[in-house]
Formats: sequence, C-alpha cells, structure tokens
Amino acid sequence: MLNLAVAQISMAMHEGEDSVESLTRSFTSMVGNVEDIAKTTASLAAGDVADDIKSAVLSRAAEVQGGIQQSIVAFQFYDRLSQRLDHVRFVLDALSALVADKSRLFNPAEWEGLQQSIRGRYSMQEEQDMFEALLNGASIEEALDLVRKRLHEGDINDIELF
Repeated sequence: MLNLAVAQISMAMHEGEDSVESLTRSFTSMVGNVEDIAKTTASLAAGDVADDIKSAVLSRAAEVQGGIQQSIVAFQFYDRLSQRLDHVRFVLDALSALVADKSRLFNPAEWEGLQQSIRGRYSMQEEQDMFEALLNGASIEEALDLVRKRLHEGDINDIELF
C-alpha cells in the first residue's frame, strides 16, 4: 500500500511538471512579446500615432505584464507543492523499505537513520518545524497550528523562490 501511494504521488508530480514546463515556456514567450510591444509603442514618434492610442497600448502592455508576474508567483507556489510531494514520496518509499525488511524493522538505529535522512531532505523551514514538533510528540493538528502561526507572524518566509 505504501508503494501504491509512492507511485501515485510520483505520477501526479510527473504530470504536473509537464504542464508547468509548458506553461513556463508559454509565459516566457509572452513576456518577450509584451516587452517588444511596449518598446515599439514607446518609440513611436508623436506624429506616428495618436497619443491616446499610444497610451492605451502601453497601459494594456503593463496590465499583461502584471498578470504574467502574478502567474509566476503561482508557479512558485506550485514549486513548493512539488517539493513537499517529493518529500512525502521519499518518506513513504524509505518507510516502505524499512518496514519490509524484518532485520531493520525492530532496529532503533534504522529508525533513527530514517529520521535523520528525512530531516536532511527538508529545505523549507516550515517542514523542519513540523517534523520536529511531531517528533517531540505534538499531534498533527498541533504541528500544523504551530507552522500556520509562524507563517502568519512572518517568522517563516511565505514563499521560496526557485
């Protein structure tokens, strides 16, 4: 069952990555096109086109650029989600391997090694904090509340650029 969860997460991540890569290429192309439109419009002489048309084109180009920037932020959130799912996949895979091996299952050093391996993969502060809270006996809800509180108070960066 753990292997099924790992496989499902891996498949979902692969499908999501393909879509995001396509969107990233598309948005990169759009950024270049909008920049070209804005530069060309800005370089038009006053007599070439009415000032109100020039102003309208520049305004629309700025709006499109703003929308693209918001989309890039959404991609950054997807990147965080992807990182978390990859960590979950790793943990489930490592846990599955440990419990499947009877020689490792009841060995405390193996469990400590698993914890250290998990701890070493977490790059986001909220993951580290949640992991430590759970290891120290917090319930899932308590660990989530702790991380949410720190995010809300600004103790943890809300977004990590990739």
